[in-house]
Amino acid sequence: MSSPRVVVLDYGSGNVHSAVKALEKVGATVELTADRRAVAEADGLFVPGVGAFDAVMRALETVRGGDLIDKRLAGGRAVLGVCVGMQVLFGRGVERGVDTEGLGEWPGTVDELRADVLPHMGWNTLTPPNESRLFAGIADERFYFVHSNAAQTWELEVQHPLPAPLVTWADHGGGFIAAVENGPLAATQFHPEKSGDAGLQLLSNWLRTL
Repeated sequence: MSSPRVVVLDYGSGNVHSAVKALEKVGATVELTADRRAVAEADGLFVPGVGAFDAVMRALETVRGGDLIDKRLAGGRAVLGVCVGMQVLFGRGVERGVDTEGLGEWPGTVDELRADVLPHMGWNTLTPPNESRLFAGIADERFYFVHSNAAQTWELEVQHPLPAPLVTWADHGGGFIAAVENGPLAATQFHPEKSGDAGLQLLSNWLRTL
């Protein structure tokens, strides 16, 4: 059986090489590119993101990242957003007074965590739904976070017979969304590529859904 082909979206975000190495380690054939054809034809698209919400959105616009993601999702093709690559999937982000429109795949606002200590940096536990495929076999593990902002409410309402998205929560000064599984679109606020064996298992679980 051939390896799943994954494109890591190259739009100038940092920390992409650790993501490439982690995906290769769990069996993917990985290409770092923003080439439209490669993105469209890959089995999975990995959208990284570090830094400020506004800066990531501006960088994504240079490669028409929103359009690339929309077209994949319209065809039911898998996308995984990580850290700020997850945050920009929401409707808007408010960071240090800067209000920025997001990609709008999900309604809601990403804003600062209500915690005494920021950034939230280090290992934390999660509360995934029992039906989660991303967290199969690793629901009790810890994952590595480094962020000050997050989505802290889930606003998408889905009508039957459409399946409800699976939302995983974590806590740092209050609850925030740590992961979402919504058909072909999935995302994690933490960095699986920095989360040791548990993170590698999550990426392996994602590859199995492609």
